[in-house]
Amino acid sequence: MSNLDAQTDVVVCQEKVANATNAAPVEVLTPREVPLGGLRAMPVRRTLPQRQRSLIGAWCFADHYGPDLVSETGGMSVAPHPHTGLQTVSWLFAGEIEHRDSIGSHAMVRPGELNLMTGGKGIAHSEVSTAATTVLHGMQLWVALPEDARHSPPAFEHYAPEAVAVNGGRVSVFLGSTAGQTSPVVTFSPLLGVEVVVEPGATVELDVDPRFEHGAILDQGSIDFEGTVLARAELGYVPPGRSLLRLHNPGTEDARIVVLGGTPFGEQILMWWNFVGRSNDEIRAFREQWQSEVAAPGRDDPQFGDVVGYVGDWIPAPTLPSVPLKPRG
Repeated sequence: MSNLDAQTDVVVCQEKVANATNAAPVEVLTPREVPLGGLRAMPVRRTLPQRQRSLIGAWCFADHYGPDLVSETGGMSVAPHPHTGLQTVSWLFAGEIEHRDSIGSHAMVRPGELNLMTGGKGIAHSEVSTAATTVLHGMQLWVALPEDARHSPPAFEHYAPEAVAVNGGRVSVFLGSTAGQTSPVVTFSPLLGVEVVVEPGATVELDVDPRFEHGAILDQGSIDFEGTVLARAELGYVPPGRSLLRLHNPGTEDARIVVLGGTPFGEQILMWWNFVGRSNDEIRAFREQWQSEVAAPGRDDPQFGDVVGYVGDWIPAPTLPSVPLKPRG
């Protein structure tokens, strides 16, 4: 998924870890609504990054969208755009999205199935909801790559985790390990990504790595996360130190939550548009290279490459801001 903001600020993301204690309160991040694009600018709710917090482990971007009627929003129609220095994690609750990228991957994103794309040194892709999709509902997440992996070759993986019953609900582990389940998908730093469904009146307890910081994003229903009630699309953050996460559903219908975790990233990153880098000069070079490929597709020395099978124009990069960078984290 692309960041389609017309006026895109540069964000310097630096770790901001609270005290590592089981007694630390839950920090609540409220999402802001931004337009994704498409025929009628499909709205998404963005919880990461923001001034209050930029990173949870290596997770550096979180969008939640839907359920939206495609007849009203126009669905998802994101033309080819670039990525560097990150992995994109696509997770759907309803609908279907067609993914194409410049290393030749052509796959469908479907509910309960993970599509993970590694941008590394550079990749381009498109995302379009299929004609059969009437309701679109899901999450798009980014993972920052650490210094020793951020120039790695681009790659793509698909994985369909089993939804496993646990006391009080069920879990689908798409990255990392918990509840006796382990995802085989390759990551470049310790991570956790799991969908949790909690039955009405029940509590699900997840065994987690105490070295990790964690965030829980509520998709539907009601949830009490470690003593704090979250509203829909809010993210509850807890610092390292917990070996157990408690998710209680006080409502009368199933609650669905996505839990993200990872060890504190330990590196400062620079995010602008769809690029993750380390300096202004590097981000500027990424932009200039992408613009040159937009102007002359099919060139012999691409960093990002062509998205074969997509019919239409590529997305040009916005203008870089002229104001001095202000660290955010």
